Amino acid sequence: MPGKLIMTWDINPEHEQEYFEFVVREFLPHVQRLGFQMSDAWVTVYGEQPQIMVGATLPTIAEINQVLRSEEWDALIVRLLDYVTDFKYKIVSATGGFQF
Repeated sequence: MPGKLIMTWDINPEHEQEYFEFVVREFLPHVQRLGFQMSDAWVTVYGEQPQIMVGATLPTIAEINQVLRSEEWDALIVRLLDYVTDFKYKIVSATGGFQF
């Protein structure tokens, strides 16, 4: 069964412009190079939820866990943390619909 990585975070307002440049030019392309298929991206405009939610899938949960244990993934997340706060993630079985 396909697995889905669901990531959430808030953008650090002091680094908003740099954040957008990093995410578009480096983060998302790198996630795809690691084998993930981007499935969805959401922005919260009102309420007390994480500001950003991104979903990415791989054929199995085991493959997601393998990527998340890699040094390449760790380095990518360290870079993301320069621009965001409250980064969290979870791994679920992909159902094909909206998942939070």
